Amino acid sequence: MAFSKRVVLLGNPNTGKTTLFNRLCGLRAKTSNFPGTTQEARVGETRIGGAGGAGGVVVEVIDLPGVYSLELEQSEAAVCREVLAGRLMPRGERAGDPDVACVVLDAANLPRNLVVAGEVLRRRLPTVVALNMIDLARRDGVEIDSGVLSERLGCAVVPVSARSGEGVRSLQDAIASARVTNITPPGSVEGLEAWADGVYAACVRLAPGAVRHAGPGDPSAHAGDVGPVGGRAASPHGLRARTQADTTDRIDRVTMNPALGPVLLAGVMAALFWSIFSLATYPMDWIDWFFGAVVARVHENLPEGILADLLADGVLAGVGATVIFLPQIALLFFLISLLEDTGYLARAAMMMDRLLRPFGLPGHAFVPLLGSHACALPGIMAARAVPDRHDRLATILVAPFVTCSARLPVYVLLTGLLFRGEPLKASVAFVGCYALGLAAALVSAMIARRTILRGSSRPMALELPTYKLPSLRTALATTIDRSWVFLRNAGTNILAICVVLWWLGAYPKVDPPGEVAQMRERAADPALPPDEAASLAADADHAEARHARARSFAGRLGHAIQPVFAPLGFDWQLSVGVLTSFAAREVFVSTMAVVTTGREDAEEEGVMEMVREATREDGSPIFTRRVAWALLVYYVLAMQCLPTLAVTAREAGGARWAFLQLAWMCGVAYLAALGVYHLVA
Repeated sequence: MAFSKRVVLLGNPNTGKTTLFNRLCGLRAKTSNFPGTTQEARVGETRIGGAGGAGGVVVEVIDLPGVYSLELEQSEAAVCREVLAGRLMPRGERAGDPDVACVVLDAANLPRNLVVAGEVLRRRLPTVVALNMIDLARRDGVEIDSGVLSERLGCAVVPVSARSGEGVRSLQDAIASARVTNITPPGSVEGLEAWADGVYAACVRLAPGAVRHAGPGDPSAHAGDVGPVGGRAASPHGLRARTQADTTDRIDRVTMNPALGPVLLAGVMAALFWSIFSLATYPMDWIDWFFGAVVARVHENLPEGILADLLADGVLAGVGATVIFLPQIALLFFLISLLEDTGYLARAAMMMDRLLRPFGLPGHAFVPLLGSHACALPGIMAARAVPDRHDRLATILVAPFVTCSARLPVYVLLTGLLFRGEPLKASVAFVGCYALGLAAALVSAMIARRTILRGSSRPMALELPTYKLPSLRTALATTIDRSWVFLRNAGTNILAICVVLWWLGAYPKVDPPGEVAQMRERAADPALPPDEAASLAADADHAEARHARARSFAGRLGHAIQPVFAPLGFDWQLSVGVLTSFAAREVFVSTMAVVTTGREDAEEEGVMEMVREATREDGSPIFTRRVAWALLVYYVLAMQCLPTLAVTAREAGGARWAFLQLAWMCGVAYLAALGVYHLVA
């Protein structure tokens, strides 16, 4: 589509820039990266001109990374500089100068925000200023004369509230008529800060008792007696003496308290984890049931053959394996967006920074690590919130060490075998699995940050926003956008992986062994009681399925790689289970059910007990105590999830990071399992 104008939104972090973008563009947006960088941009469209949203022209809107200054030596600032110079645009967009720069300012924290505004004005682009959160500023006792501010900046200034929609129509009209300023702010840092304070003093009046946010060149926090220059600012009407800053300070005395803060954080994170882990199971079960029913219907209505098998067991099962992750991902991003919008997430990151920093991770990493307890896919995608590239890569690489829900069926099988009839010990073993995975993640991060990702981390410099009610509109827009990114990028990879693994497990087709044919002949004997005939026919089906899986490409690969796992005590059947569980870890249990019993439904009564009692070809048990311990440790630490590797390659910026993750995690798992196998009596 040809756009009449290109508008870029930029400003400090926590100014409501993304909320304004969502208000302007709604769901008409896509997420992209800037070529050669890991910085993300959202690109959308809105209409300007016309009446009531009808008519007018379509304008392209680009949401740039938040920065405190365009001149900082940071990747976010470099991207903004290149975009304003017309040399860089998000992937898929043509390069060229933006037609309008829309600077988003926080009306309640104006002095600091004005520094970026001055830096933009110096670039001589048509500029509009969106004075956001104007409703919160009025509530806090801050009155800003937008006319005076417009005179001082030399461009249109529009008071808006992105949360409520106030002033958004006026902002669209201002974008249509944006002009180049006739004001030239100072070039030096000191001069620009002094200029920002002067602009602030000229256009702002504070109510008695209101708290002034410190300006960039003014460390003083209080200026309740600051009035307008020349008395031109509007007088406050009915302003409350108790400001939002006061309320924020009172809440922070609890949330940031050295004793109470961590307890509250643990409660909030436990609630977040429980929501992802528990609430998402309902839509996941519905999705699983739906695709199971569709697969069954395809088998019923299509003749047996490769087409029916490919469509049902390959494509549809692969789509189901993709979509089933969606509820967890959507719920995670929805809740994170709500927490971020309230202002609490920034404080949680500050508290966690002290704990994670010795391991080379910033406080921002705690949300990805927490989310990975549900599934590593949304956890890795949440690492986009980590600003420093080295920190972000370290977080992505170690997130899959954290125990996810896909490992739980394996834990149930193995702890039930190790501690049969001892639920307390099995529970302790479960907790130990979680602790081992988290410890491996932290130690691995520390090693990575001191070797391949060596370098000083960016300091945890974070401006704590005021507390406010979250925007459901923004949370929903973010959730839909992130979910679509997952389905478009990771989903296609997952589908391809599932189809390949289905093919490996289903082909080549082999004739059933002679004893199966004999069992079917006996089952067809009319003299045989119906119940006994049905049982015999089922046994024949199970024996045929076990025979087919053992001689499939996956089975042959299991035999081929068995010598690699022999030092861990794994036979070819366990090797097949390890191989097929690369599709997803929980596949291990169903694979072992097919390989050892011929039954595809591991939840069928008695099947799990049959798996535990399964034997090798020489008659010895598969799951000895030593093997069970080695296998449990291996699954805690190993990278047994190709979809996660696909997402790692996407989010980290290359397949080499996915291969490194695979080699490191599987190497650590192998060595740890080898040690356990030889140490356990």
